[in-house]
Amino acid sequence: MAEAAADLIGGAGSAPARRLTERRAALEIVALCGLVITQPLLDVTGRSPDFFLFHGAAGRDVLLFVAACVLPPPLVLWGIGALTRLAGPAVRAATHTATVGLLLTALALQVGKHLLPLRGVPLVLAAVALGTAGGYAHRRWSAPGQLLRFASAGPLIFVLLFVLVSPASAVVLPRERGGSGPGAARSAGHPPVVLIVLDELPLVSLLGPDGRVDADRFPHFARLAGQSTWYRNATGVSGWTPYALPAMLTGRYPTVAGAPHYSRYPDNLFTLLGGRYDIRAQESIAQLCPPSRCARSASAGPVLPTLLREGAGLLGQVLSPTDDDRDPTSSYREVPRQEAERDRQQTAPTDPRFRWDTLDDNQPARFTDFLAGLRAGRTSVRPTLDFLHLLMPHSPWSYLPSGVRYDAPPDLPNDGTGWVTLARDRHLAQLGYTDRLIGETLRTLEETGGLDEALVVVTADHGVSFTPQAQGRGLDSVRRSPGEVLWVPMFVKEPGQRVGRVDDRNWEHVDLLPTIADLVDVEVPWRVDGVSATGGGRDRSEKYYYDQPGKRIAIPGPAAFTAVVGATVPPRTSRSELLGRAVTDFEVVETGVSARVTNLAALRRVDPAEGKLPVLLHGTVPATVPDGTRLAVAVNGRIGAIVPVVAPDPGGRRFAALVGDDALYNPGVNQLELFELTDDQATLRRLRL
Repeated sequence: MAEAAADLIGGAGSAPARRLTERRAALEIVALCGLVITQPLLDVTGRSPDFFLFHGAAGRDVLLFVAACVLPPPLVLWGIGALTRLAGPAVRAATHTATVGLLLTALALQVGKHLLPLRGVPLVLAAVALGTAGGYAHRRWSAPGQLLRFASAGPLIFVLLFVLVSPASAVVLPRERGGSGPGAARSAGHPPVVLIVLDELPLVSLLGPDGRVDADRFPHFARLAGQSTWYRNATGVSGWTPYALPAMLTGRYPTVAGAPHYSRYPDNLFTLLGGRYDIRAQESIAQLCPPSRCARSASAGPVLPTLLREGAGLLGQVLSPTDDDRDPTSSYREVPRQEAERDRQQTAPTDPRFRWDTLDDNQPARFTDFLAGLRAGRTSVRPTLDFLHLLMPHSPWSYLPSGVRYDAPPDLPNDGTGWVTLARDRHLAQLGYTDRLIGETLRTLEETGGLDEALVVVTADHGVSFTPQAQGRGLDSVRRSPGEVLWVPMFVKEPGQRVGRVDDRNWEHVDLLPTIADLVDVEVPWRVDGVSATGGGRDRSEKYYYDQPGKRIAIPGPAAFTAVVGATVPPRTSRSELLGRAVTDFEVVETGVSARVTNLAALRRVDPAEGKLPVLLHGTVPATVPDGTRLAVAVNGRIGAIVPVVAPDPGGRRFAALVGDDALYNPGVNQLELFELTDDQATLRRLRL
């Protein structure tokens, strides 16, 4: 019998032999857990420091997360195996062999996804076969066990790389550097600055058919455009916030991959103004404002449980036998005020519609704190810089324009026939909510008397493509739909400005810092790549974009810009004239065909006090209903959405509808009806539910 198995079976003799056997078993499990759990988790999170920054993790939290990735899994697996020795050495040997085989199966699953075209059940079967063969080899021969024991040093190496070399190392071991110091003042007056950076907002989403902001859909953005300078030809320089945001606040193009952290970017807007401005910064997935300039807001609760929960979900994606195309940042969600348990408890709304006069519990906590800072700024002796990076209208899309929230399946597709249209509708609904946040900001500034005297800047770090087969912000999306990914809103209301104007110069987001510096009369003491908008602008018309730091892509500017301002956001439905009409206006024909709405039960127990509604309805219809069939979804007797029937998604759904008019819903039980549309606009064909 092989050495490993013989040790475990024959180790029933002396205690030293048993201890040696258990040490060997422990080292082998440590090695395999390192490859299956520690390495993939630390690799992914190490390359994404925004994962830790978004959740407000300090260095201690990150180290505890690392320890949780390294120690508990092998300890638990080894401990369970060690207990089986009580049943005899043969059982102990079998348990260890099964553990090794199981871990090898998980490893084969991960490697197979990278090397093989197999997915789903075929990949699982192949991984089980390889894991079983590996377990047999480990039991039969000594060499595999020796190799694993040698590899037990792997987890230590993975941890050192994470802590010392990865981009996340700046979060683990933050080192505040002085940078170039505050800029030199050129005059005695420095106006207050209000800077709002939104996220994942294409300019085209705001526009009407005339190339102007759609005032009917987004009245507060339109108001802002009407009293500020709208740099309509403004583009972001990267589609990933950890690169885009530092470029905006340093004035430099992305050159080296690193955490969006003050220790990596000591020369930035906060250190520039920090010597003479009081700074209140609400950052989301960056920490560019050093502790010496910005007081850290108290955490809403323990961070480690959140990191562990998110890490477990990430491990589930790594071990899944199917591909997961979800954007990792879609898990980032601005926490509602009630969930964060911040400030005082407020009265819940009495109806589903959001009440802006009370700022109730549907408000994201970060925005609530930002408004509180605006109000407090009037008592400051020094000028103030109020900064907000808000993950709006960034996915996950979960808000209606009224502020009411809704839930959606996490695996709902964002691309493909029908699905990309739904994704755009959800994005526009959340943009409507974002518009209300902008309106609340302007109202607060007016109430405090700061709107006229302040420099107010509203922009977004990057856009997102809703072009079919190129949805997202990847390089393919950039090449196929640069207008949606690069072009973003850019509004600058100068102190004292009351009349709006449009400026179509070639603005790039590295221009933001030098422009702000000039408008507040502060000299930038470091070299910048940007050009201040107070000057003549740049000569070239092409746009510079960085999919990766240091790898510049030149995008032809004029043609894409012309397409942007000439584009019209597609209507929510080709039969939009039917929305809001009563079912009783039509002749209803019974089809006898049954449909299934997955979340139908949620309509039976609507509680407006929760601030949430089941407005995203999804399900399936029989195969006899062909793809392309238009469905009308009615709530309480009125048509609220029209959607197509499509091929089944991985979850088996053939339709999903956002019924976004919250006035259609009643407390308690709500009636849902589903109809096929016909060419005869006077007839609806009912599907049974």
